[in-house]
Amino acid sequence: MFSIGDLSRRTGVKVPTIRYYEQMGLIAAADRTGGNQRRYERPDLERLTFIRHARDLGFPIDAIRELLALSRHPDEPCERADDIAREQLIEVREKIARLRKLEDELERIASHCGAHSVGDCYVIRALSDHGLCNHEH
Repeated sequence: MFSIGDLSRRTGVKVPTIRYYEQMGLIAAADRTGGNQRRYERPDLERLTFIRHARDLGFPIDAIRELLALSRHPDEPCERADDIAREQLIEVREKIARLRKLEDELERIASHCGAHSVGDCYVIRALSDHGLCNHEH
């Protein structure tokens, strides 16, 4: 049996987040001791480790919920799990593309400025006037 603090230390998930996951139904409500302390078992630790890893990979809560549901049926085809992972990959690639645009724009703005006073600063002007940007971001 693990206390909520033990579970937090073992998984790297903060205590308030563990409570949130309980409220969201991602992990079962813990059994309670006579002193009303939460007590978790090995399957809870494994499930929370799964959730933590999925969150680290950027999966949204709904996708994690679906993956957890799929994991309860080990003999079923994994096509839907593959689809969920591909959807997340597409989302990550889109984020990377947006971040690259932001990087390019920030590099352009930062390198364009050669002023020695804030009054002539291109960075300040560009942030004040979106029209000075090369593209939408």
